[in-house]
Formats: sequence, structure tokens, C-alpha cells
Amino acid sequence: MSILVTGGVGYIGSHTTVELLENGYDVIIIDNLSNSSKETISRIKQITNKSVTAYFFDLEDQKKLNDVFLKHNIEAVIHFAGYKAVGESVELPLKYYKNNLLSTIMLCELMERHEVYRLIFSSSATVYGAPEKLPITEDSPLDAQNPYGKTKQMSEEILMDLAHSNYQWKIALLRYFNPVGAHPSGLIGENPKGEPNNLMPYITKVATGELDELKVFGGDYPTKDGTGIRDYIHVMDLAEGHVKALKKIDQIDKLDTFNLGTGRGYSVLDVIKAFENVTGEKISYKIVDRRPGDLATCFANPEKATKHLDWSAKYNIDDMCRDAWRWGTKNKLTNTLNN
Repeated sequence: MSILVTGGVGYIGSHTTVELLENGYDVIIIDNLSNSSKETISRIKQITNKSVTAYFFDLEDQKKLNDVFLKHNIEAVIHFAGYKAVGESVELPLKYYKNNLLSTIMLCELMERHEVYRLIFSSSATVYGAPEKLPITEDSPLDAQNPYGKTKQMSEEILMDLAHSNYQWKIALLRYFNPVGAHPSGLIGENPKGEPNNLMPYITKVATGELDELKVFGGDYPTKDGTGIRDYIHVMDLAEGHVKALKKIDQIDKLDTFNLGTGRGYSVLDVIKAFENVTGEKISYKIVDRRPGDLATCFANPEKATKHLDWSAKYNIDDMCRDAWRWGTKNKLTNTLNN
């Protein structure tokens, strides 16, 4: 039996693939390489000493997707594939609605056709919008504030309707907070094309000299230092959360939702300071205007995942910075992941 991982060459997908392989699963990857590289496949093999089967196409290509289901005995699907930059989604909403919603719908159509009813969906804390109270629980109101978050919220609603239409579905919605860090080997990590949208790869590229300075978007939020506060979670903790969800998937009644976060918030300046302390590198930064769609503060209550998935975050902010730095320095010396 195999696990199909869509977007499996991307940042979170590649780390989850490693975790799946190390837990004895066979993995089939589909990825269109829009923000990733085939080189990641060889690095996954180097880390695990195991092989994966990978296909490179858009999920909207129904014929190719159907062929994958025909060729492999797929037991469950972990669905990462989708665009994920908040700022870009505000500028290009149709791009996000078309890709993120259609890919999910078409994937589920093929799953039903081939009677594959176990699905783990990559969702996001952005579905909560501006939280009424903190920390955020799974029962907090949903009110996505930007097109990216709205595609996640709409996808969740589609999956809820799907789960209620057929008792065979077992769907876990995993709402991530802010994934950072890299595999401890330094062989895979977050390597966005162009200027990074997320904080840690931006910091890392400044530290390695690839960028001159970090843009801190907003210094006038109602927080302790004026910068946004987020619940940063190590990508390896996040990857483990997917494996835990997979192991518990048959205990789910139709559909359930889980926050994956640490339960603690750090400001942008907190993260910069932690990175400087861990690496000894000085990070030059400049505070600029807020980005559309960003929130002041967001952090999780992850107790439900601890109780029902037997999962909790193990890595701290220093671990996140250290692994991101190891990845950044190694990748700068042998950077083939954008080629």
C-alpha cells in the first residue's frame, strides 16, 4: 500500500515524505515543480536510503492523475499541493482560487472513483482570520482575511460536505501555524524562488549574504515591540504531525480538524534575536509598511492534537533557527534546488 503525497517535493511535503519513508510507508509524489526542484527527490533518497516514485504534472491533468491511481495501490492521500503566499494571493486572487480549489476538487473526484477515502488536507491557521481570543482552538470562528486563507476555508467546507455525503470518507484537516526550520541533515529546507514571502528563509538569505537586508512588514502592530507575533513550528514537528494523523485516520468519524502549532507566539524581532544568538550572525533589517492581509497576533492551542493524535511539538525556537541556518549555509554552497 502506498501514500500519495501531492506537492511532495515542496517544503512541507518533502519533509513529510522523509518522515513517511522513515516510518515504513511507500510514497508516491505528484508535484508540478512550480516552487520546487527534482533535485529534492535525490536528497530525500540520500537522507532515508529509500526510493520514492515521483510524477511531475498539475493535479488538474485528470488523465495523468487517473493513471497514477490505476498504476499504484494507494491507501491514503496527503494533499499539500497549492499556492501559499498571502501577499501574492491579494494581488492575484483568481490564480489562487483557480489553482487551490480546482486541484482539491479534481483530486477528490479521482479518489472517489478509485475508492480511496482517507485524506489528510494541508490547511492553515489563516482560516481563523483575526482571532477574537487567544490561543486559537479548533472551535474558534473561521473568518479568513485574504484570498489564500479563503481558498483553505472554502476547501475545508468542500471536504466537510464530501465527508457527509459518503460515510466511507476519513478526512483530517491539519491547520498549520508558521512552519520554519529544515531537516537536521541540512539537505532539504525551504528554498522559495525569488524574494521569500516567509520570515525564516528571508532571514537566512540575509545571513548568507544573498540579500542585503530583511524587510520587516509592519512595526506598528499592537504587540510588545510593534512587530507581528506568530506561532512558529519546526517543519519536522509538522511532518511528524502528518504521520501521526495518518496512523489515527481510521479513528476519525468522517472529518476532524487539528491545530498543529507550539502554543507559543514569537514576534519578528524575537525570531531575529534568536537567530543572531544561535548563529552569531548579525541580521540587518528595515521596518516597512504592513502587507495586506497580515494579522497582528496568531498562536495555537494544540491540545486537541496532543489528546487525539498523540502529537506535540518537540523543537524550540533555537532549534528552528539552528536548522534553518545549517540548511541555508549548505544550500548556498550547493544550490541546485532552483535549477
